[in-house]
Amino acid sequence: MNNEQETSKKEKDAKQRKQKKDVQTPMNRWKIAFLILVGTIIASLAFIFVRITQVREPNYKPVPELVAKEGTPVIAIQSNKKQVNALIDFFLSDFQKDSDINYKFYLENEAMLNGTFEVLGYPIEFNLYFDPFVMNDGNVQLKAKSLSIGTLGLPIKEILKFVQRDYKLPSWVEVNPDDSTILLRLDQFRMQNGLFIRAEKINLVDDDIRMNIYLPKDTSSKED
Repeated sequence: MNNEQETSKKEKDAKQRKQKKDVQTPMNRWKIAFLILVGTIIASLAFIFVRITQVREPNYKPVPELVAKEGTPVIAIQSNKKQVNALIDFFLSDFQKDSDINYKFYLENEAMLNGTFEVLGYPIEFNLYFDPFVMNDGNVQLKAKSLSIGTLGLPIKEILKFVQRDYKLPSWVEVNPDDSTILLRLDQFRMQNGLFIRAEKINLVDDDIRMNIYLPKDTSSKED
């Protein structure tokens, strides 16, 4: 009798252990899957941060000093956002035709830079918004004010570093990540016969954009 009771108790204990194991197995699998998911997310975020902030040999060019050009305004241009956007689109399409990374820049009620960078082989799109300011020297400063990049919380400074390092930019475009600005160096923008351009007014809300084309001082003096 005792043997039968002992055998029955062992069978009961074995059954309980099996049931407990069966309950724990799915829980363990879910726990492992959750940890893998968390690890993947952390690794992806770390990769993004390293990819953007990594130090590589940048394509820095010597920044020319500001040139205080003197001349006579010969053509006053009053334009609007639609016309300027068409000009920008035409210029960038030609400028980036041999580039692996393309971006767009256009004007709405604020200036916007639209681009992408890759994370684990997948493109991540961003929109960087600027307020434009006309400088006293006729150049245009774009002050970054906000960034849209999905759910990623990356600072504007790091995106500008990425743009400065990896994007093909015109020689007269100067990116300054530390103060979150892009300077359009119109004093370095080359035109035929020495003509140069200066911004006079940019009011995107009222759709009023004005620039002047200048005849160089030495050329105008010869004609006098």
